[in-house]
Amino acid sequence: MTAPRTAANRTVLATAGFAMLAGGVWLATAHDPIANRLPAEWPTAASGIVLLNRSELAQLRGHTWWVPTVTTASALATVLLAWWLFAQIRHRRRPRLALAVAGGHLRTRALEDVLVERAVALDGIRRCHARVHARRRRVCLSLHVWLTPDTTPDQVVRQLTTLIREAGHAAAPYEIDTRLRMSHVTHRAHHVR
Repeated sequence: MTAPRTAANRTVLATAGFAMLAGGVWLATAHDPIANRLPAEWPTAASGIVLLNRSELAQLRGHTWWVPTVTTASALATVLLAWWLFAQIRHRRRPRLALAVAGGHLRTRALEDVLVERAVALDGIRRCHARVHARRRRVCLSLHVWLTPDTTPDQVVRQLTTLIREAGHAAAPYEIDTRLRMSHVTHRAHHVR
Protein backbone atom coordinates (compact mmCIF):
# COMPACT_ATOMS: atom_id res chain seq x y z
CA MET A 1 0.00 0.00 0.00
CA THR A 2 1.36 3.43 -0.83
CA ALA A 3 2.30 5.85 1.95
CA PRO A 4 -0.33 8.58 1.24
CA ARG A 5 -3.09 5.99 1.08
CA THR A 6 -1.91 4.37 4.32
CA ALA A 7 -1.75 7.77 6.04
CA ALA A 8 -5.27 8.65 4.83
CA ASN A 9 -6.66 5.32 6.03
CA ARG A 10 -5.06 5.67 9.45
CA THR A 11 -6.25 9.27 9.79
CA VAL A 12 -9.85 8.37 8.94
CA LEU A 13 -9.82 5.35 11.24
CA ALA A 14 -8.24 7.33 14.11
CA THR A 15 -10.72 10.19 13.72
CA ALA A 16 -13.69 7.83 13.64
CA GLY A 17 -12.30 5.89 16.60
CA PHE A 18 -11.77 9.01 18.72
CA ALA A 19 -15.25 10.31 17.85
CA MET A 20 -16.84 7.01 18.84
CA LEU A 21 -14.75 6.83 22.01
CA ALA A 22 -15.72 10.37 23.03
CA GLY A 23 -19.39 9.65 22.31
CA GLY A 24 -19.26 6.40 24.25
CA VAL A 25 -17.59 8.04 27.25
CA TRP A 26 -20.13 10.85 27.20
CA LEU A 27 -23.05 8.41 26.98
CA ALA A 28 -21.60 6.22 29.72
CA THR A 29 -21.11 9.13 32.08
CA ALA A 30 -24.47 10.81 31.38
CA HIS A 31 -26.43 8.37 33.58
CA ASP A 32 -27.20 9.49 37.14
CA PRO A 33 -25.14 6.89 39.09
CA ILE A 34 -21.96 7.84 37.21
CA ALA A 35 -22.77 11.52 36.64
CA ASN A 36 -23.05 12.15 40.38
CA ARG A 37 -19.41 11.06 40.89
CA LEU A 38 -17.93 13.18 38.08
CA PRO A 39 -16.31 16.59 38.60
CA ALA A 40 -18.76 19.50 38.52
CA GLU A 41 -17.20 21.07 35.39
CA TRP A 42 -17.93 18.01 33.22
CA PRO A 43 -20.92 18.51 30.86
CA THR A 44 -23.85 16.25 31.61
CA ALA A 45 -27.25 15.90 30.02
CA ALA A 46 -30.29 16.69 32.04
CA SER A 47 -32.73 13.81 32.50
CA GLY A 48 -35.51 13.59 29.93
CA ILE A 49 -33.63 15.71 27.36
CA VAL A 50 -33.20 14.43 23.80
CA LEU A 51 -30.74 15.67 21.23
CA LEU A 52 -33.45 16.84 18.80
CA ASN A 53 -37.08 16.86 19.91
CA ARG A 54 -40.12 17.06 17.60
CA SER A 55 -40.62 20.82 17.85
CA GLU A 56 -36.97 21.59 17.05
CA LEU A 57 -37.03 19.15 14.12
CA ALA A 58 -40.21 20.76 12.75
CA GLN A 59 -38.60 24.20 13.12
CA LEU A 60 -35.51 23.03 11.16
CA ARG A 61 -37.67 21.53 8.42
CA GLY A 62 -39.41 24.87 8.11
CA HIS A 63 -36.21 26.43 6.77
CA THR A 64 -35.81 26.16 3.00
CA TRP A 65 -32.14 25.16 3.22
CA TRP A 66 -32.59 22.22 5.65
CA VAL A 67 -33.89 19.41 3.41
CA PRO A 68 -31.57 20.08 0.41
CA THR A 69 -28.56 20.43 2.73
CA VAL A 70 -29.22 17.18 4.60
CA THR A 71 -29.99 15.31 1.38
CA THR A 72 -26.86 16.63 -0.38
CA ALA A 73 -24.61 15.96 2.62
CA SER A 74 -25.97 12.41 2.99
CA ALA A 75 -25.55 11.66 -0.73
CA LEU A 76 -22.05 13.15 -0.76
CA ALA A 77 -21.00 11.17 2.33
CA THR A 78 -22.38 7.97 0.77
CA VAL A 79 -20.53 8.55 -2.51
CA LEU A 80 -17.25 9.42 -0.76
CA LEU A 81 -17.42 6.40 1.54
CA ALA A 82 -18.28 4.10 -1.39
CA TRP A 83 -15.39 5.55 -3.41
CA TRP A 84 -13.06 5.01 -0.43
CA LEU A 85 -14.26 1.41 -0.04
CA PHE A 86 -13.71 0.60 -3.72
CA ALA A 87 -10.29 2.27 -3.62
CA GLN A 88 -9.29 -0.18 -0.89
CA ILE A 89 -10.25 -3.29 -2.84
CA ARG A 90 -9.11 -2.38 -6.33
CA HIS A 91 -6.61 -4.75 -7.87
CA ARG A 92 -3.38 -3.14 -8.91
CA ARG A 93 -1.14 -4.63 -11.53
CA ARG A 94 2.46 -5.28 -10.66
CA PRO A 95 4.75 -2.60 -12.10
CA ARG A 96 7.01 -3.14 -15.07
CA LEU A 97 10.53 -1.83 -15.17
CA ALA A 98 11.41 0.15 -18.29
CA LEU A 99 14.82 -1.14 -19.32
CA ALA A 100 17.66 0.70 -21.06
CA VAL A 101 16.87 -1.17 -24.29
CA ALA A 102 14.29 0.69 -26.39
CA GLY A 103 10.86 -0.81 -25.81
CA GLY A 104 12.20 -3.29 -23.24
CA HIS A 105 10.24 -4.00 -20.07
CA LEU A 106 10.85 -6.36 -17.19
CA ARG A 107 7.99 -7.56 -15.00
CA THR A 108 8.84 -7.51 -11.31
CA ARG A 109 7.13 -10.88 -10.82
CA ALA A 110 9.37 -12.44 -13.48
CA LEU A 111 12.46 -11.02 -11.75
CA GLU A 112 11.27 -12.47 -8.43
CA ASP A 113 10.69 -15.91 -9.98
CA VAL A 114 14.14 -15.98 -11.59
CA LEU A 115 15.84 -14.89 -8.37
CA VAL A 116 14.08 -17.61 -6.38
CA GLU A 117 14.92 -20.25 -8.97
CA ARG A 118 18.57 -19.23 -9.13
CA ALA A 119 18.96 -18.93 -5.34
CA VAL A 120 17.47 -22.37 -4.64
CA ALA A 121 19.93 -23.84 -7.15
CA LEU A 122 22.87 -22.61 -5.03
CA ASP A 123 24.56 -25.04 -2.64
CA GLY A 124 23.38 -24.69 0.95
CA ILE A 125 20.05 -22.95 0.26
CA ARG A 126 16.89 -24.96 0.82
CA ARG A 127 14.21 -22.31 0.19
CA CYS A 128 14.00 -18.71 -0.96
CA HIS A 129 11.43 -15.92 -1.08
CA ALA A 130 12.00 -12.77 -3.14
CA ARG A 131 9.99 -9.56 -3.27
CA VAL A 132 10.70 -6.69 -5.66
CA HIS A 133 9.30 -3.17 -5.20
CA ALA A 134 9.91 -0.57 -7.91
CA ARG A 135 10.07 3.11 -6.98
CA ARG A 136 11.04 5.79 -9.44
CA ARG A 137 14.63 4.93 -10.37
CA ARG A 138 15.23 2.41 -7.57
CA VAL A 139 14.38 -1.25 -7.15
CA CYS A 140 14.05 -2.55 -3.60
CA LEU A 141 14.79 -6.26 -3.38
CA SER A 142 13.92 -8.24 -0.26
CA LEU A 143 15.48 -11.67 -0.31
CA HIS A 144 14.81 -14.25 2.42
CA VAL A 145 16.76 -17.50 2.17
CA TRP A 146 16.57 -20.59 4.35
CA LEU A 147 19.90 -22.37 4.71
CA THR A 148 20.32 -26.10 5.12
CA PRO A 149 21.25 -27.11 8.69
CA ASP A 150 24.93 -27.71 7.96
CA THR A 151 25.50 -24.46 6.03
CA THR A 152 26.96 -21.28 7.50
CA PRO A 153 26.05 -17.83 6.12
CA ASP A 154 29.67 -17.26 5.02
CA GLN A 155 29.37 -20.12 2.56
CA VAL A 156 26.49 -18.56 0.61
CA VAL A 157 26.99 -14.80 0.97
CA ARG A 158 29.49 -14.57 -1.90
CA GLN A 159 27.21 -16.55 -4.22
CA LEU A 160 24.18 -14.45 -3.25
CA THR A 161 26.19 -11.25 -3.81
CA THR A 162 26.97 -12.42 -7.34
CA LEU A 163 23.30 -13.27 -7.91
CA ILE A 164 22.18 -9.83 -6.65
CA ARG A 165 24.78 -8.10 -8.82
CA GLU A 166 23.42 -9.96 -11.88
CA ALA A 167 19.89 -8.88 -10.92
CA GLY A 168 21.15 -5.29 -10.73
CA HIS A 169 22.57 -5.56 -14.26
CA ALA A 170 19.26 -7.04 -15.50
CA ALA A 171 17.30 -4.16 -13.95
CA ALA A 172 19.55 -1.41 -15.37
CA PRO A 173 19.10 1.63 -15.45
CA TYR A 174 17.46 1.15 -12.04
CA GLU A 175 19.63 1.09 -8.93
CA ILE A 176 19.00 -1.95 -6.75
CA ASP A 177 18.79 -1.82 -2.95
CA THR A 178 18.89 -5.23 -1.32
CA ARG A 179 17.74 -6.48 2.04
CA LEU A 180 18.97 -10.01 2.71
CA ARG A 181 17.58 -12.15 5.49
CA MET A 182 18.89 -15.60 6.31
CA SER A 183 17.25 -18.32 8.38
CA HIS A 184 18.21 -21.89 9.10
CA VAL A 185 16.05 -24.89 8.37
CA THR A 186 16.05 -26.78 11.65
CA HIS A 187 16.41 -30.50 12.08
CA ARG A 188 13.12 -32.00 13.06
CA ALA A 189 13.41 -34.66 15.69
CA HIS A 190 11.58 -37.87 14.95
CA HIS A 191 8.92 -38.61 17.53
CA VAL A 192 8.50 -42.20 18.62
CA ARG A 193 5.17 -43.34 20.04
